Amino acid sequence: MPPPPPSKSHYDAIIIGAGPVGLFAVFELGLNDVGCLLIDTLDKVGGQCAELYPEKPIYDIPAFPVITGQELTDALMEQIKPFNPEFLLGTTVIEYTKSTDEEGALLYQVRTDEGGVYTAKVLVVASGGGNFTPKRLPIADAAGYEGRRLWYAVRQRKQFAKQHLVVCGGGDSAVDWALALYEDAASLTVVHRRPEFRAAPDSVRKLHLAIEAGSIGLVIGAPHAMGERDSQSDGTANKAEGAANKAEGPAPLLLDVKTDPTTIETLTCDHVLAFYGLTMKPGPVADFGLAMHDGLIVVDTEKFETSVPGVFAIGDINHYPGKLKLILSGFHEAALMAQQVFRYVYPDRRLRFQYTTSSSQLQRKLGVGKATG
Repeated sequence: MPPPPPSKSHYDAIIIGAGPVGLFAVFELGLNDVGCLLIDTLDKVGGQCAELYPEKPIYDIPAFPVITGQELTDALMEQIKPFNPEFLLGTTVIEYTKSTDEEGALLYQVRTDEGGVYTAKVLVVASGGGNFTPKRLPIADAAGYEGRRLWYAVRQRKQFAKQHLVVCGGGDSAVDWALALYEDAASLTVVHRRPEFRAAPDSVRKLHLAIEAGSIGLVIGAPHAMGERDSQSDGTANKAEGAANKAEGPAPLLLDVKTDPTTIETLTCDHVLAFYGLTMKPGPVADFGLAMHDGLIVVDTEKFETSVPGVFAIGDINHYPGKLKLILSGFHEAALMAQQVFRYVYPDRRLRFQYTTSSSQLQRKLGVGKATG
C-alpha cells in the first residue's frame, strides 16, 4: 500500500529522493527531532533498489550477508516508522527558492511538477544519480519485444524459472543476474562481446566456474537481430513481423549473435535479459544553482552541505574527493548531515551526541528497550 499524501505544507526538512539513503536520512534526522517530507519521482519508495533490481541480491550491506533491494527497502521503512515521515511520490521537484520566516530564519520553498508548494528549514538532495534509463538492446525491432520477451530489469525472478534465458552484457548486473538465475532456469547463456568481464572479480570467478561446469553457456559476440519463430515457416525467425505481432503462446524466440564479421550464431530461448548499464540524467537538480562537478553536486565532507547553506546532498548525487558510490557511504553521509541539520532546525538548542544503545531518550523515540516499560 503506498504511503498517504502529505498532510501539511511545512516541514523541518524536505528530502528529495526516497531511495535507501534518503530513507536512512529520516532515521538519523528523526533521532534529532527533525521531521521529514520525502519527494520522489518514482511512484514507490526504494529508488533504484526497488525499481531496477528489487530481487537482485546485495552483498555489501553491514550485518546482512545477502539482502535484496526490496528487502532492504522494507527494512528501512520499518526502521523509520517511529518518526512518521510523510511522502509525496510520483512527483518531481522542479525548483526551489529561498525565503525567511517571521523571525528572519531561512526557509526553502520547493515547487513540484504538479504545482504543489512545500517549505522547509533545510533541503536534503538524496536523488541518487538522477533519473535512470536502461540502455536498450542495440538491434532493430527490439522495442516490440520489451516487456514480454525482452527485459532490462528483473522485478519478479520467478517468471524466469524453468525458462530458457539469454543474458546480454558483461558488467556487474549481467554477471550477478546470470549467477542468480541459472540454477532455476531451464538453460542460461551469456552473450558478451569479449571474453573479459567488467564485474566484481569474485563474481567473474564464479561465472567462469559455472561456464566450465557447463551450467552456463557463453557466446562471444554482439546481438544482431531477434525474432519469434514462425510456426508456419521453415523454422527461421520472422523478424519483420515479430516485433509487431504480440502472439500468444510460447513461440520460441531467436536471437542472432554476430560472433565475427561473417558468422551468425542463432540462440533459441524464451526470454532475453539485456544489462548494458544505465543512462543517467541528473534531472532538475542540475538547475538548482549548486556547485557541480561532472553532473554531481559538490559537498564538503564534514557536513555534506552544498555550496548553498542549508542545502545538503548525500548518496550517489554528490561529489567529493575519494567518493565511493556505495549505499554504505550514503548511510555514513546521512549521519554526518543530520548533525548540521539540527543546528539549522533548532538554532537555540545544544546538540548532545548520544548512542541508541545507551540513551533512554533515544530509545523512547524508537519505542524500544527499557524505555518502553
